[in-house]
Amino acid sequence: MSKRLFVSVDLDGLADEVSAVLELFEGASGLNFVDPEQAHVTLKFLGDTGEDRVPELIDELERAVETADVDPFPAQFGGLGVFPSLEYISVVWLGVREGGDQLTTLYEAIEDRTVAMGFDPEDHDFTPHVTLARMNHAGGKELVQDVVEQRDPDAGSLRVEDVRLTESVLTDDGPVYSTLESFEL
Repeated sequence: MSKRLFVSVDLDGLADEVSAVLELFEGASGLNFVDPEQAHVTLKFLGDTGEDRVPELIDELERAVETADVDPFPAQFGGLGVFPSLEYISVVWLGVREGGDQLTTLYEAIEDRTVAMGFDPEDHDFTPHVTLARMNHAGGKELVQDVVEQRDPDAGSLRVEDVRLTESVLTDDGPVYSTLESFEL
């Protein structure tokens, strides 16, 4: 058996703020929104991982967080962006205004450990962000472009105190996330 896993910093307590940002895109066809209750910054997507590897993975993530030597820190979320570009939008995201340096330090430590374990290295630079929506077709592209270019919403702040190993179970109603392990900063 395998589990679909990722490592994240969760936006606990900011669902209302994330919902308010999502409302800016109301009426944009082609967008598949995330559940605001499940909003997070992905530090590493691990994908399908054999259950037998999970104990070693937990040990390595614990070491990575220790090695990163990041103390609990304030993170502030706001601003909008897209991947890969405004011309071809596949992901709409919420930015990180404060705390990005600490998130990047955590990402680098986790990337080193997981790649050493045989997980695929990332093929692009790390940009701390919260995925808000995926674009399935370009029906609402102009609305999305306008909102991203003209709006600069705030989505609140929180104190980041841990990194989580999360399992994602795909269902007909979208992914359901559950925390397998939490690593305190």
